[in-house]
Amino acid sequence: MSKVLILSGGSQGIGFATAKRFLAEGYRVVNLSRRAIDLAGAEHIGVDMQKRDWLDNCINDLEAVAKDADELVLLHNAARHDSDTVRDLSAENFADVLQVNLVAPQQLNTLLIPLMKSGSAILYMGSTLSEKAVAGCASYIASKHGVVGLMKATTQDLIGRGIHTACICPGFTDTAMLRGNLGDDPVVMAAITGMVSYGRLIDPAEIVDTIWFCAQSPVINGSVLHANLGQIER
Repeated sequence: MSKVLILSGGSQGIGFATAKRFLAEGYRVVNLSRRAIDLAGAEHIGVDMQKRDWLDNCINDLEAVAKDADELVLLHNAARHDSDTVRDLSAENFADVLQVNLVAPQQLNTLLIPLMKSGSAILYMGSTLSEKAVAGCASYIASKHGVVGLMKATTQDLIGRGIHTACICPGFTDTAMLRGNLGDDPVVMAAITGMVSYGRLIDPAEIVDTIWFCAQSPVINGSVLHANLGQIER
């Protein structure tokens, strides 16, 4: 049986850890990102999802991979996270964020869903901010709320196809993206971990366990799963 994972943004962080896990489980892994994935056995297709026509140069390659798959897991993981507010977010920058976080996943859906067989899965990476908001990242919050809506639409539109879906919403995970946004200030890190009931960051492998469960479990079809160690609400 040919099992395939196609994921976006697999060159680092949660995406990289996911690629590593699925390879170990016997999947063919194909990564879509600008930066190559440094993982033996994983395949890489270089793309820039910020461009509306990013699919044009890889349609044939992706179709060939999907046609050969008895089971295909499609993981929409790539994301752009800007610092902005509704006071200063320009239409151009907003459109750029939406392209990466919301439009590109749907472009992949349109291409691959017709080729996906029963038993396959489409998984979306959301965020704690998929269902709440904080100040200072308006475009990211709006797009991640949209990801939940796209996942729910996927559930309804694929009824009877045997393809299940879910949205996994990580909390504060120890990735380069998070540390890049937080900096090296120990006071900031203490404030972040102080918002988590376990008092620590999440290891990417813990999120991968959740992704693996969702990929293998049709019973969660249409679910939004928060994997955040229990954030403290204030």
